[in-house]
Amino acid sequence: MDQADENDRPADERHVPVLLQRCIDLLAPALAEPGAVMVDSTLGMGGHTEGVLTAFPQVRVIGIDRDTQALELAGRRLAAFGDRFTPVHAVYDEIGDVLDELDLPHVQGVLMDLGVSSLQLDEVDRGFSYAQDAPLDMRMDATRGRTAADVLNTYDERDIARVLRVYGEERFAGRIARNVVQARTRAPLTRTAELVDIVRASIPAATRKTGGHPAKRTFQALRIEVNGELEVLERAVPASIEALAVGGRIVVEAYQSLEDRIVKHAFAAGATTSAPAGLPVVPESHQPYLRLVTRGAEEADEAELALNPRSASVRLRAAERTRPTPEHMRPRRRAA
Repeated sequence: MDQADENDRPADERHVPVLLQRCIDLLAPALAEPGAVMVDSTLGMGGHTEGVLTAFPQVRVIGIDRDTQALELAGRRLAAFGDRFTPVHAVYDEIGDVLDELDLPHVQGVLMDLGVSSLQLDEVDRGFSYAQDAPLDMRMDATRGRTAADVLNTYDERDIARVLRVYGEERFAGRIARNVVQARTRAPLTRTAELVDIVRASIPAATRKTGGHPAKRTFQALRIEVNGELEVLERAVPASIEALAVGGRIVVEAYQSLEDRIVKHAFAAGATTSAPAGLPVVPESHQPYLRLVTRGAEEADEAELALNPRSASVRLRAAERTRPTPEHMRPRRRAA
């Protein structure tokens, strides 16, 4: 199938949502509320939202995505649900502003399915995949922002190495960065195949034989840098918790350790008293405002892996809002 045919395929044929039934089950107690609203913070091609709208006929879903192509595909997929589905072009750390514009003070559910989407991986020209040659883009919102080529051609060697080491946990970050800088003195880097060749040449042959594709970590790191993914997530998790009504639930699916660590820490902070140790009575204002629903991070079982190989690295966590967030702990809204 060529790329034009792939672009014409409907979203439900191109995307299998990860741990769909588990997400539905975890959200169910909150979405059973009359007039319940859920925010799908990472709409993608709409698989999770379709499952929720089907399972809960009374629920409305607000679908947020920074990717205009995803919004278009999901909109077609979900058209049959009418005004029960509202698409919004935004980044998910803007959830508070989105809900303000929709005149929704709180919602009963928030779902985040983090990382690169099936759509972005499958669209060759987006440059997310190391398996096929394409422009060095990697923007989730193709309408704005710097590209991977901008990063590789303008960052100094030290900053490139930092990106690869911190966001990709790449052992050979220094070598790759040095070889990138050398290569761009001859001509700017513009194609993913050029980057793959540089990475392959930078990693010892013995190491290349294990651990999957040698460029996997470099591509992950550049994608995170281009889209500011971890900074956005650091803001988005507390903002999403703040958006929940008491009794509301948040479910997050992460696919790499840096994402999961942010979610874990935010949930743990909400599920722990903020009172000083040794107080005989903990004031209400210092009581936990979250209850952890999952025990640690849940992973895909064999049945899920057989259905959807992309679920192999998923780590799912869920929490329930138990009371309003203390004033001093509420996240600040992004400046306009």
